[in-house]
Amino acid sequence: MKKLLMASAAGALLAGAASAEDIKLGVILGFTGPIESLTPAMAAGAEIAMEEVTKSGKLLDGSSVSAVRADSTCVDSAAATAAAERLITSDGVKGIMGADCSGVTGAVLANVAVPNGMVMISPSATSPALSEAEDNGLFFRTAPSDARQGQVLANVLIERGFQSAAITYTNNDYGKGLADSIEAAYKAAGGEITASSAHEDGKADYSAEVAALASAGGDILIVAGYVDQGGPGMIRAALDTGAFDVFALPDGMIGTALENTFGDEIEGSVGTLPGSEAADPSFVLEAAAATGADASGPYIGESYDAAALIMLAMQAAGSSDPAAYSAKIEDVANAPGEPIAAGELDKALEILAAGGDIDYVGATAVELINGGEAAGGYREIIIEGGKITTANFR
Repeated sequence: MKKLLMASAAGALLAGAASAEDIKLGVILGFTGPIESLTPAMAAGAEIAMEEVTKSGKLLDGSSVSAVRADSTCVDSAAATAAAERLITSDGVKGIMGADCSGVTGAVLANVAVPNGMVMISPSATSPALSEAEDNGLFFRTAPSDARQGQVLANVLIERGFQSAAITYTNNDYGKGLADSIEAAYKAAGGEITASSAHEDGKADYSAEVAALASAGGDILIVAGYVDQGGPGMIRAALDTGAFDVFALPDGMIGTALENTFGDEIEGSVGTLPGSEAADPSFVLEAAAATGADASGPYIGESYDAAALIMLAMQAAGSSDPAAYSAKIEDVANAPGEPIAAGELDKALEILAAGGDIDYVGATAVELINGGEAAGGYREIIIEGGKITTANFR
């Protein structure tokens, strides 16, 4: 079977090397909506990889790669689906970096990507439900599932002495899936969940929601929300009423907007977001910051890696056709092969063009398991001096 696959890949390589292309990749993220302060840097991360590959001149006989942005809104599945359809039918993209939030990602996958045979690699859709989605081998993600984040955050809380907690979560697939994961892991570790309830984004006043949680008590309030929407509203209501003064903050709550809004008001609060000591994201973060984007938020390195995997898989397959390169994504992501760091895409393209193997490490220590899931590690953060600081890697 391996020999047959190698022969097929060699044939595809010869067919794909006939002439250079102007390859377009879709970048579908919530440029409006509850995480709009995070997405400019995520888009920049993906586009940095595209610029790097184009500048090398080594992809598919000198092909160039350009980004076509589309707005997922993060929360409106109909709008995200329409935007993704335009990427394919009007713009002619050969792959999609995105979407971002879990609900819209699932909608785009089911309604657009699978029917059109289009590869999607999400840098940030973390709902455990996506692990079971029918994807025909077309969907991958460079951020680990929230099934893992729930375990990590629960361990952080127990180790830091928080024996009871209340949970508030944004009322969608991401929030509910993450809250369920945290609750199960926290209880299994010996913690007590005093209450768990949803909040709606976009409200002016969250005092009623906080009052209900406060009546149940808890050492800490876990806020599984969005940094540009209801999450800060819940924190502000908790602070103003004295219900809670320390918070646990998963990935969607981490960003400069959190520091700017609260500073040392939430001193000692803790959180988690994807990250690994096994990779150096500085190349991507510095390049993203140079574009003027806020490079302090999550999923910038994951966005770079998602775009990079698409282009490296094209090179391995010798074709920009998703039907040809989708089967190569896990091959370029995992061992065996020459380790490839962020900023070394030209080296990777040379090795693949010569028929060699690579093990793409990238900005976030990429490893794909179970048909496209990211194995992934997490960065434990703590608010110190009003700033988000790294406490540990897990």
